[in-house]
Amino acid sequence: MTGNGICTGRVAVVTGAGRGLGRAHALALAAEGAEVVVNDLGVAPDGAGASAGPAQQVADEIRAHGGRAVAHTGDITTTDGAASLVTTALDTFGRLDALVNNAGFLRDRMLVNLDEDDWDAVIRVHLKGHYLPLRHAAAHWRAETKAGRTPDARIINTGSGAGLLGSVGQGNYSAAKAGIIGLTLVAAAEMARYGVQINAIAPAARTRMTERTFAATMAAPADGEFDAMAPENVSPLVVWLASAGSAGVTGRVFEAEAGRITVMEGWRPGPTADKGSRWTPAEAGETARKLLADAETPQPVFGAP
Repeated sequence: MTGNGICTGRVAVVTGAGRGLGRAHALALAAEGAEVVVNDLGVAPDGAGASAGPAQQVADEIRAHGGRAVAHTGDITTTDGAASLVTTALDTFGRLDALVNNAGFLRDRMLVNLDEDDWDAVIRVHLKGHYLPLRHAAAHWRAETKAGRTPDARIINTGSGAGLLGSVGQGNYSAAKAGIIGLTLVAAAEMARYGVQINAIAPAARTRMTERTFAATMAAPADGEFDAMAPENVSPLVVWLASAGSAGVTGRVFEAEAGRITVMEGWRPGPTADKGSRWTPAEAGETARKLLADAETPQPVFGAP
């Protein structure tokens, strides 16, 4: 671990950091000097079970390389679990500067086969699992501002291409990830006055969640070739967004995979028509078709036949 990296002196919390992208983010933050709270509930890819092992292993790995880290195994979809993320950072390292919301799992089904429990579980871990840690971290930073100690804080949320463009067989996951983007935009606007910048990434990488669902795309490369789907490719952007060097960047969404970073541009007005009075249904339909003819063709939903 370095003593003069871009996150030296900063304390970061990473949720879902026991494996995959979260682990890569935690290690990369520590390599750039951050002290890290490594959160992971240690569940299976579908959210079943729990184990303290993954979080502790990553924290031990950081310490073995000369960094500072502590494991946190609380459930961040509960108020107590999310609140304890903040208290763990403060009690262990004395401050909190960055929150990386990353935890999640999959329960993929086509909509007609999607059970209510599978809907609720995925919405809970992704969307509520972003909201609660964000809320408690934001409350801490607001209190710091009111006490005259304006923070230079960061939150990085984890969206997905599925939330931006849709993904067949992932209605619950796509809805949750789209909700995270909306949450990011609102939180960035509300928290700017308290010195908090909030952005989102839409990563693509090989993880337990993707290596089976998208096996061909996520296959490991031949020896000596660039591993485009390695989770570590996403982490440099996360580290920069968590650093003080990202000053002035907030309310943005970045797609990150392989060696590519893309600024995603969301909903904005396209072709429009204004009659100045109420349309008839036939007029509305005729006008809508004319407007669609002038509009950009949307990108296909991932996995569509």
